[in-house]
Amino acid sequence: MIARHRLIGSLVVALTLGVWPVTPPLRAATDLPGRLDDRDFWRLTEELSEPNGYFRSENLVSNEVVFSRVLPALSQDAKPGGVYLGVGPEQNFTYIAAMRPRMAFIIDIRRGNLLLHLMYKALFELSADRAEFVSKLFTKPRPAGLTAESTAQDLMNAYWDAVTGTEEAYRQNLASIFDVLVSRHGFVLSTQDREGLEFVYRSFYWFGPSINWSSSANGGAGGRATFADLMMQADATGRGLSFLATEEGFRYLKDLEARNLIVPVVGNFGGPKAIRAVGKYIRDAGATVSAFYLSNVEQYLRQDSIWGRFCENSATLPIDASSVFIRPSGGGVVVTRVQPGGGSAAGRVFTTVTATLGSPLGEILTETRNCGGGF
Repeated sequence: MIARHRLIGSLVVALTLGVWPVTPPLRAATDLPGRLDDRDFWRLTEELSEPNGYFRSENLVSNEVVFSRVLPALSQDAKPGGVYLGVGPEQNFTYIAAMRPRMAFIIDIRRGNLLLHLMYKALFELSADRAEFVSKLFTKPRPAGLTAESTAQDLMNAYWDAVTGTEEAYRQNLASIFDVLVSRHGFVLSTQDREGLEFVYRSFYWFGPSINWSSSANGGAGGRATFADLMMQADATGRGLSFLATEEGFRYLKDLEARNLIVPVVGNFGGPKAIRAVGKYIRDAGATVSAFYLSNVEQYLRQDSIWGRFCENSATLPIDASSVFIRPSGGGVVVTRVQPGGGSAAGRVFTTVTATLGSPLGEILTETRNCGGGF
């Protein structure tokens, strides 16, 4: 306890001076839980969260066909065993499977994203393997011939052609999801939560593997990458990259979900609570953030004039020299200083930057130290 008080004291002094201290190296044995009991999991989702916020789209599925560029750099540079932070839907599973963190938090402004991840949690727990998972996700009977060696392309092609199940089958699957969440885990879902989760699951039932980022808004039109496209991403050798590429990756995620260690949180990146509260939880456990997946959220923070608050929030995270931001939409950026009112080149997220194009990873320590000094 004395050491922790000293750390907090040094943190206050450092922030006062405008200097961010490096988090001590990850201890051999942190206080991160090996498993969260159901009450603690639900308490974290509630206590760390902010009120439900607004975003212009549902984002039930991502639209980032970038794994072949992001994952090699991530696998080479990012440190396993820490805590992963992310935003949005299923792409987080691919990054988690690649990095193998001990715990993960998914922070999103929409409570709908929390409900989406609760749906996924139940489906992981209900499914023995990838083929059963996809079967339950889309309410399609399992095609013959799928095995542990089947590729993601095999899975998606098989389910693309499979006939969608009946309304009764959908209702049975939905009941199983609620049974896992409410009866088995004891999570307290409001009527609005139940309706929101049913909306999410029905969208996957209705569109099947062709569901895309804009399906819930325009009926599936728009030329976006489908769920099947996202899952079939591969490297130059044809090796699958998504979380459905191998049984090993799927089992890693299934195990984390069974131990309640992928925790969805409602929070605005520029909000007053969520990022800081998650960071405090990780720091109190003596752990560090290994990676923070940002998608393209920073551009919206800039548009809403709250990017500065996100920068300050990020500066409170427990990080070290190996901690990285993941920006799949383009080259990483390193902040030199933030000045109010400055211009910004298209696609960049900071007022004054040194661009390191070609890398989707940015050093959290460098960026938060430099941008934090500008406030």
